[in-house]
Amino acid sequence: MALMTGTRVQARALLRDWAWLTGAALRRTEPAAVGGVGVRRLGSQRVLVEPGPAAGIAVMKFKNPPVNSLSLEFLTDIVISLEKLENDKTIRGVILTSDCPGVFSAGLDLREMCGRNPAHYAEYWKAVQEMWLRLYLSNLVLIAAVNGASPAGGCLISLTCDYRVLADNPKYTIGLNETLLGIVAPFWFKCTLVNTIGHRATERALQLGLLFPPAEALQVGIVDKVVPEDQVQSTALSVMAQWMAVPDHARQLTKNMMRKPTADLLLKERDSDIKNFVSFISKDVIQKSLQMYIEKLKQKRG
Repeated sequence: MALMTGTRVQARALLRDWAWLTGAALRRTEPAAVGGVGVRRLGSQRVLVEPGPAAGIAVMKFKNPPVNSLSLEFLTDIVISLEKLENDKTIRGVILTSDCPGVFSAGLDLREMCGRNPAHYAEYWKAVQEMWLRLYLSNLVLIAAVNGASPAGGCLISLTCDYRVLADNPKYTIGLNETLLGIVAPFWFKCTLVNTIGHRATERALQLGLLFPPAEALQVGIVDKVVPEDQVQSTALSVMAQWMAVPDHARQLTKNMMRKPTADLLLKERDSDIKNFVSFISKDVIQKSLQMYIEKLKQKRG
């Protein structure tokens, strides 16, 4: 994968752009009616699930304003909504997108990681793990229609998908920028990015906390296609048709073959990963850094 220059976004720019940064069994393969039975009832306050415009497709819209920060409740809603779609045998593919203007997801909710007790940190990190595992190993075809900025955890969600379409807007950057906040991306974040763009590009992107604008994101391979903003959804639908043309059983087995080794790394170390996170996030220096960042964000909002 070709390397590219990348764009390092300084903390000052981050403060300006975002208010809050924050092996399953195979399913049936038969396509069925548009949207499936009861799709409109599958969503929640934070996750809207609607039938797609073609048979077997659902659209999952993130709606946790202002910037779809991944709070504990939002993470839980994503997992529950996905599980319900996986249990609906009429659904074969899901388009993930945002209902919040200008942002796909701003990533982990810093308020869940600051000023809380160790038990809460452990519960929160387990929820982050669960979201990644369920999305990454889903037998459904997942297409990310990235219609806004997608730093950190927002980028991670898109990386779990089978294909990523990004709106061509210079404000809509994407990447794992944890180091700019004094946080280290966990190994399974790293592995997901390595599987997408290669080792050297990942090493550089993670150390520098790079957020890529659309053209560079396409060049490095973190997204698969960049299109005008008003064509993101239609392009995602067109791509979905291509993926759904492949027999489900063959595609699902191949996806599992490619992804299970990476998922197994977390599954084998899940408890220790939680302990490491709690130990790290509880350090005084980390808590002070997060508190300072949150205060700056409050001042920007005020």
